[in-house]
Amino acid sequence: MAQLFEKAPKIYPRRVAGLFRNLKWAAMLGLLGIYYGAPWLRYDRGPHVPDQAILIDLTGQRGYFFGIEIWPQEVYLLVGILILAAIGLFFVTSLLGRAWCGYACPQTVWTDLFVWVERFVQGDRNARKRLDEAPWSLEKLWKKTLTHAVWLIIGLLTGGAWVFYFNNAPALVDGIVHGTLSSDVWVWIVSLTLSTYFMAGFARENICKYVCPYARFQSAMFDRDTLIISYAQERGEPRGRHKQGESWEGRGHCVDCDSCVVVCPMGIDIRDGLQYECISCGLCIDACNHVMQKLMLPKGLIHYDTETNQERRAGQIARGEPATRGQMKWIRPRTVFYAGIISLVGALMFGAIVTRTQTDLNIIHSRSPQYVRLSNGDIRNSYQFKVLNKTHFDRDYVVTAEGIAVRSMELLAAGDVVVPSLRVPANSVGEFRVQLVARSGQVGRKAISFHLMDRDSGKAASHVSYFIQP
Repeated sequence: MAQLFEKAPKIYPRRVAGLFRNLKWAAMLGLLGIYYGAPWLRYDRGPHVPDQAILIDLTGQRGYFFGIEIWPQEVYLLVGILILAAIGLFFVTSLLGRAWCGYACPQTVWTDLFVWVERFVQGDRNARKRLDEAPWSLEKLWKKTLTHAVWLIIGLLTGGAWVFYFNNAPALVDGIVHGTLSSDVWVWIVSLTLSTYFMAGFARENICKYVCPYARFQSAMFDRDTLIISYAQERGEPRGRHKQGESWEGRGHCVDCDSCVVVCPMGIDIRDGLQYECISCGLCIDACNHVMQKLMLPKGLIHYDTETNQERRAGQIARGEPATRGQMKWIRPRTVFYAGIISLVGALMFGAIVTRTQTDLNIIHSRSPQYVRLSNGDIRNSYQFKVLNKTHFDRDYVVTAEGIAVRSMELLAAGDVVVPSLRVPANSVGEFRVQLVARSGQVGRKAISFHLMDRDSGKAASHVSYFIQP
């Protein structure tokens, strides 16, 4: 059968040490610590309320983040969070390039962890290549088995930790130990275990190259002052092998050792220029700096830089001037625009959280019929009330109306039972029907205001509706 596409060779990243590798270790440990540890944080919200600090309670239709409690009616807060996340990513990208991809993306973090396990069990780059190319033996069997077993354990911990964000973590662990979890929970755990195992163990860089759309549209967020990984051609070329004691006159500092290539998790050669596969992790910088240090040459042959600085240095060299490193331009129209949106959305969300009330009132005027003329000539309108009690205590609410001369008001609970006030249990939504009777007067629709007052706290919620006169 004809092969339409060339099979991509497997990438075996070599171990490297240095500043950016240490930054990646710190980012990985910090992010994994937050991911696995956050569901175990406790926050006391009072009786009959979950005490898990971060929880998305799908059954109770509530989201909890420490002291903030989000109801389905407050979905605008989730929209704000998504907007902040998206614009925040654009802002970081415009400044630092693909720093998210190189240091914080889950695909990068878990792939880094899986590669570390593989290296710990099977050895560094050359040892892993030899092991894969060797025929099956007892050594190869136990090393491969141990590697994949640890990968599956990490995948299981990852899937379990994700489910902890949607259920009480200690209760779920107890259910796992005693085998009492529902099949739905097990489906999620197994699915996330296998997806982590496949994506971080096998797909790896192919997710970044072919699946993730970010690499494709990142150029829309780049400009000539965005930080990227650069190879100083004016210093490195012409490249070639170098023997100890040879002069550097007439040749570049790049010794063509390919260290920058063999440490790259994407398998690219940064000396070929900026490529969409580059995730700006900086490992090639560490590898090159190590070689430069051994050769007693200045570091920075590969470095973070901007296109503006690269062009400026090229111009200096063309004019016979010494090439100098430029400064990063942080404040630019693009970054100011992104920062402005983040500030605006952040301020709106902060204001919404600070001013949010403990009671929400929603009123719908009944449409069938819109009004009823009583035997004495008075007009009656009906309204559907939805009262959201966000507190952790039962509440009684008194209803008043302004805008018309009310002759009588009747409050009806479920089953059209007449009640003296609207009683809503803690953390729930109460639905009621309110019938308002007024003397027949001016024809048409007249605006009225309903006020809902908590008998205990005296706090009120209001809603504007209308009264129809035939």
